[in-house]
Amino acid sequence: MASITRNSISRNFRSVARHSLAARAVPRLALAQFVRYNSSETPSSSKPPPTPEQIKKKQALERQDDLQRDWDAKILTYEELLPLTQSPTPDTYLIDVREPDEVIQGMIPSAVNLPLTTLADSLHMAPEAFKARHGYDKPRKHQRVIFYCRSGKRSSSASDVAKRNGYRNIQNYKGSWLEWTEKQNLQTPSS
Repeated sequence: MASITRNSISRNFRSVARHSLAARAVPRLALAQFVRYNSSETPSSSKPPPTPEQIKKKQALERQDDLQRDWDAKILTYEELLPLTQSPTPDTYLIDVREPDEVIQGMIPSAVNLPLTTLADSLHMAPEAFKARHGYDKPRKHQRVIFYCRSGKRSSSASDVAKRNGYRNIQNYKGSWLEWTEKQNLQTPSS
């Protein structure tokens, strides 16, 4: 009797195992055919490749987006600016963007005046015309340019104008004239 039971159990187990294996194999086979079918399809060619004009237009829009993207010029502190005013170099321009009637109050040593109201037009000038109008060489696009004003607002705008005109090494002394005079007065002993 034991051998009959053993044979019966063994037969049932084999048929269950076969049925279970077949149930698993069919979906895998169907999935494999589906994947194979999709992987052998060619990409849809309903959309033609972009023309050179479309590529140029896209690149121009990307460059314009780069200019529109928010950015901040590196901000200099008083302590970082002070040594630059004591030993100026020809590769660094310290530009006061205040109006001439404000500059009468004084300027940071080694600075040149280029009012914000004329900055964009001036940066578009030829180097000779720039020098004739302002009395100093036009900053080159790779030179270090540091802007300041009275309180730091116009110098931020000047940084934006310079960036839009291709200048790459732009810095902003955000403390500007107000901080400069305050710190300089603290350094000067009272009599």
